[in-house]
Amino acid sequence: MNCNSNNGSKWLIGSLLFSILSVPSAFAQLSYRAGAEVEPGYEGWRANEDGTFSLIFGYMNENWEEQPNIEVGENNFFAPGNADQGQPTHFLPRRNRFTFEVTVPADWGDRELIWTLTHNGQTNKAYGTLTTDYLVDNMVIASETGSLGAGTSSPESRANVPPVVTVQGETVNGGIVRNARVGEEVVLLTHVADDGLPKPRRGTTQRTETDVKERMMRPPRRTTVGKTNGLFLTWNKFRGPGEVSFEPAQIKSWEDTRTSANSPWGALWTPPPIPDDGMYEVRATFSEPGEYVLWARGDDGGLYHDQYVTVNVSP
Repeated sequence: MNCNSNNGSKWLIGSLLFSILSVPSAFAQLSYRAGAEVEPGYEGWRANEDGTFSLIFGYMNENWEEQPNIEVGENNFFAPGNADQGQPTHFLPRRNRFTFEVTVPADWGDRELIWTLTHNGQTNKAYGTLTTDYLVDNMVIASETGSLGAGTSSPESRANVPPVVTVQGETVNGGIVRNARVGEEVVLLTHVADDGLPKPRRGTTQRTETDVKERMMRPPRRTTVGKTNGLFLTWNKFRGPGEVSFEPAQIKSWEDTRTSANSPWGALWTPPPIPDDGMYEVRATFSEPGEYVLWARGDDGGLYHDQYVTVNVSP
């Protein structure tokens, strides 16, 4: 009897150890570098002064490294109407909120605008509607992106207005266009004006070794995503056939929550110095010929403003 009991105990302990040791493996399967799907997301809508409405979309690229190019067509389209509604064809890693807007007419009513994405064999859809529950304002944006705690606000956050991003240069048909050759740098001068709100949280400018260690060991303070407030400008490829490299290296616009990530969602990230004249200089280089769209986002932590530049790259 004692022998059987011991064997039973050993079996139970062995099973428990197997289960515990299997947990990291199970979690590892949920953390993808490449090969996973990209899911479109509907963030909400807001009314425009002319009576139209803006439907706001984003996406979740389940991959941590893979950044697929999905051209407008059978794998990346809107319906009803024009399949091309200005959506990205280049998808950055992980969660990208409030990425672009689609304007619909004042008489849109209860219709749906559907964005369909197919990648790595998986098809997903996002449904844009004017349902009251999806109404978005500045407080919703700040809260959803992690600038505020869920359900919180302050006089400072309520007074905040988005930065204003102005890319320098002549416009063509209302848009900014540049021409370049493969391997040739394109200089992007951008002015960013901001009201200084929200103010960076205390401690975001500390860089001592002790502070870094303390912040690395600090447990999460809330269950929702957290973002460090502070003004920055970042450039990314929005569309285009080849690779685009930026100098200097750009702050990530996607939610990279790893501790030392160059991302406002990384625990050790600190806002960069703001130029005295508000002018930022970035240089972009292209690996292949073709038409590219570059996306500039000015972000103060809570709110953002986007601008786009088309670059025609010849061999």
